[in-house]
Amino acid sequence: MTSTTEATSGRVLVTPPSIVRTGMQLPEVRWAAIALTLFLSGWALQLAGMPPWLWWSVYLACYACGGWEPALAGLEAARERTLDVDLLMIVAAIAAASIGQVFDGALLIVIFATSGALEVLVTQRTADSVSSLLGLAPERATLIAADGTTRVVDCRDLEVGQRILVRPGERIGADGVVIDGVSEVDQQVVTGESVPVTRQVGDDVLSGTVNGTGALTVEVTRPASESVIARIVALVENASERKAPTQLFIEKVEQAYSATVVVATVLVLGVPMMLFGSTFEDALVRAIVFMIVASPCAVVLSTMPPLLASIANAGRHGVLVKSAEVMEVVGRTSVVAFDKTGTLTEGRPEVTAITAESGWTLTQVLAIAAAVERPSEHPLGRAVVAAADDRDLEVSRVAEFRALPGRGVSGRVDGHTVVVERADSDQATGTLVRVIVDSADVGRIELVDRLRDDTTAAVDDVLTVTSEPVMVLTGDHRAAAQQIADRAGIGAVHAELLPEDKARIISDVERSGHRVLLVGDGINDAPALMAASTGVAMGRHGSDLALDTADAVIVRDDLHAVAALIRLSRTARRYVTANLCIAATVIITLVTWDLAGNLPIPLAVAGHEGSTILVALNGTRLLRQSAWTAPLSPPR
Repeated sequence: MTSTTEATSGRVLVTPPSIVRTGMQLPEVRWAAIALTLFLSGWALQLAGMPPWLWWSVYLACYACGGWEPALAGLEAARERTLDVDLLMIVAAIAAASIGQVFDGALLIVIFATSGALEVLVTQRTADSVSSLLGLAPERATLIAADGTTRVVDCRDLEVGQRILVRPGERIGADGVVIDGVSEVDQQVVTGESVPVTRQVGDDVLSGTVNGTGALTVEVTRPASESVIARIVALVENASERKAPTQLFIEKVEQAYSATVVVATVLVLGVPMMLFGSTFEDALVRAIVFMIVASPCAVVLSTMPPLLASIANAGRHGVLVKSAEVMEVVGRTSVVAFDKTGTLTEGRPEVTAITAESGWTLTQVLAIAAAVERPSEHPLGRAVVAAADDRDLEVSRVAEFRALPGRGVSGRVDGHTVVVERADSDQATGTLVRVIVDSADVGRIELVDRLRDDTTAAVDDVLTVTSEPVMVLTGDHRAAAQQIADRAGIGAVHAELLPEDKARIISDVERSGHRVLLVGDGINDAPALMAASTGVAMGRHGSDLALDTADAVIVRDDLHAVAALIRLSRTARRYVTANLCIAATVIITLVTWDLAGNLPIPLAVAGHEGSTILVALNGTRLLRQSAWTAPLSPPR
């Protein structure tokens, strides 16, 4: 089976390969409609008592319109020495016509073609729910030139570092960061947030989201080809080409099963004539029915629709899952591990404590430190300046500023030589810097990486869906790691790790029989992301290597998505199991009826194709919002 990508009106339509019968594309829906019209016309002529040659001709035209495409696909498969379900159906229809039951054969062609068309229309919802995001991205944006003038340009031509003006009510033309203005932005189409969120200087915005009542100046951080919307579509395309383990197993046994059906059909044809005296026509009808009801159409369609619908649903909520295989494996997670810096924490320090020596106040220590740190680009320096700004302190200007590599910064403030440098402290839970004025210590400032607002609640959510304690893996020293773990409610702490140490720990846990899901963001997390059953990268500030290595990406760094993704995967697995049970039950029931009784061809066709449509429809239920927000399921 192959996947198809069709360009229509500037959009990319992705047709998942294992959902749609070979060669069945949207244009063939028209052929199914023509076949149905011809069938109804032939039936009307037959009931009206018209000459047999007339309604036979109409039925044969129905055969041609509804059966040419499946027949071609079946013959192509036969040339590759494989058996195709389409070929089995065509053979059954021709066999029916050969014994004079052209009506039954035409009915089989029509229902088979119509069910195939319905499968395409149903499963296309999964692809449309993702690829339609491309239509949300505006084609044009207002570019702000270096001299302040503006002009309208194509969004696809925007480059990283350029600035665009987003007026009230407009869609944002590129992924970027706000550098001027305040507004509320409706992000529901991309992230699933039900209410607009406030975006101001320093906040990220996404292409295709809708600006509210304020004007924003946005600096482009990603080209159009790498925007969140484009990545969602690309990842779903890739997911369509990578099969889940269950799907791979089904496709592996499909050929053997189809060959078995052919052999069994021959036996169903020959045994009644040899042992029970059945006529050739009665035995052939029973064999035709057997070939129809034993075909594995519904089994083949049981797996991919739920998994691809889940991938689309996760994508709408800001989680990019790279394959159906990943979506299936996530649900088996028993241990979740987090990197610390940039994952559990914001990845940026904040001032948590200030001490002052005799003769100095806390405010004076912070103000003079901020003065000398003002020109610095170091994260610690920016944190000190931010703390002074938050307190509205009056900060003097610095002269003779110098960066001291590996130590800190220095400069002259109000005629005094000021040095801000790191202080050695094995007991510190964060980073300690000392402030020196004219060679005398005047105070110290402690900075700690800030815990994300959602970390504690997200860890609690994870604990409800896994069977083992949550782990934290970090290269930071143990005291800092333990403090973060205690605040987040994490029991297992592994600190002072090199990248290979993280990968080793993950591998050890995997060998003990657990499936590990690791969440990280840095280059040093890449080996561990590869070692884990599922690697998940933080999308906003994750390194390129982490994003490329991970199996899934949390676009907006929402840690609540970890538990939600595990829950969604388990729901998808339940749908797959239900679909397989439905398909197997229908096949067993209809085969038993045919062998033990007298199953009419129309009823056999309706039952077989009806189960195929049912499993496809059942899978698309995972596109609903409730599939993402359902109550947390217990670990399995």
